[in-house]
Amino acid sequence: MNKILFVIASLFVIGSIQSASAAGDYNDVPPNDPQFKQCLAYSKKNYEGGDEKSPIPGQSKAVAFCECMWNETPDDFKGNLAKFSESAAGKKTNKTCEKYSNWGE
Repeated sequence: MNKILFVIASLFVIGSIQSASAAGDYNDVPPNDPQFKQCLAYSKKNYEGGDEKSPIPGQSKAVAFCECMWNETPDDFKGNLAKFSESAAGKKTNKTCEKYSNWGE
């Protein structure tokens, strides 16, 4: 009986850890990061629905998308994250971040 309870408790703990890490997997963007701010401004200007709630607690779809783009691009990338997502080179990253933020086609 004790072994069964131990197994059940272990599965519960593993499930809790996995679900907690599923939302908000990315590093937080530093406050006042210019690339992130630029991504938000460009996204709000050119796309609809960015202010809607994302699957990430406390984040709009635009914030979650730009956070994802900021984390998914190489550290030495200095361009516009949102424009990069529209390019052929950024297509895969765009798809990842659209899924992460639940914002896209």
